[in-house]
Amino acid sequence: MGIVQICKGEYFWLEPKNAFENFQEPDIGLIALAFLQGSFAYGGWNFLNYVTEELVDPYKNLPRAIFISIPLVTFVYVFANVAYVTAMSPQELLASNAVAVTFGEKLLGVMAWIMPISVALSTFGGVNGSLFTSSRLFFAGAREGHLPSVLAMIHVKRCTPIPALLFTCISTLLMLVTSDMYTLINYVGFINYLFYGVTVAGQIVLRWKKPDIPRPIKINLLFPIIYLLFWAFLLVFSLWSEPVVCGIGLAIMLTGVPVYFLGVYWQHKPKCFSDFIELLTLVSQKMCVVVYPELLGRLRPEGGWVEPGRSRLQ
Repeated sequence: MGIVQICKGEYFWLEPKNAFENFQEPDIGLIALAFLQGSFAYGGWNFLNYVTEELVDPYKNLPRAIFISIPLVTFVYVFANVAYVTAMSPQELLASNAVAVTFGEKLLGVMAWIMPISVALSTFGGVNGSLFTSSRLFFAGAREGHLPSVLAMIHVKRCTPIPALLFTCISTLLMLVTSDMYTLINYVGFINYLFYGVTVAGQIVLRWKKPDIPRPIKINLLFPIIYLLFWAFLLVFSLWSEPVVCGIGLAIMLTGVPVYFLGVYWQHKPKCFSDFIELLTLVSQKMCVVVYPELLGRLRPEGGWVEPGRSRLQ
């Protein structure tokens, strides 16, 4: 539709003299927020890293998937926005709650219903990827002893981390307390990029302190350094432009500190506390039909037990 619009001469807002005309006062903080919200569209670039254990030949397929998907998504997303401005002015883009739907209403007429359905299908695809990967964060955290052990259990037949998925569902519902989607994106974006930056900085530190450890996937240090410079610009000016929103995001993140001290750092817990956690774990196991992965390896297909060396997973 965008190509048809351009062929018809509808490219007023694509001409340089109009495309770069300021219709509001430039502000470095707003530019940083624009990057923060715009980067949400590319947020899947790191999701596959969470499920490397489930990838076939991850050292080859993980970089290949990222190298293919990021340019493809960038191409589609940028040209979709080019198509939008053939039918809508920047002011109309800002005023619309659903740009693709407004675009469809302007150009598709009676067939405008196609756009909401397409957006819904795209949303379901994004949610599917998020559920598949994000739940593995809780699964891995529980396996390392940072979260309740029940989150490290998987279903006896389907091998899916059902408790971790349910925990993801509950935490997602809690995020819907706010009705402003852009505020929620700012919360999530700020916290995500804060952790991304710390992770990338950790990679540089490890490359310097432990240069000889095995690195199946290794890149030039120039890339993480460029990323850190962009990360610093993004976070500093976002914090300066929206201190309340970013402050709330930091407060949400810091709620994990008392949980860490209560669940991990505090080693000598009262017996009543340990008994309660054990009971909660047992009830969750029965409700979700889950066990630890290492125990699942000793289950027979018909439900009995075999020696560890003869597990069906092996």
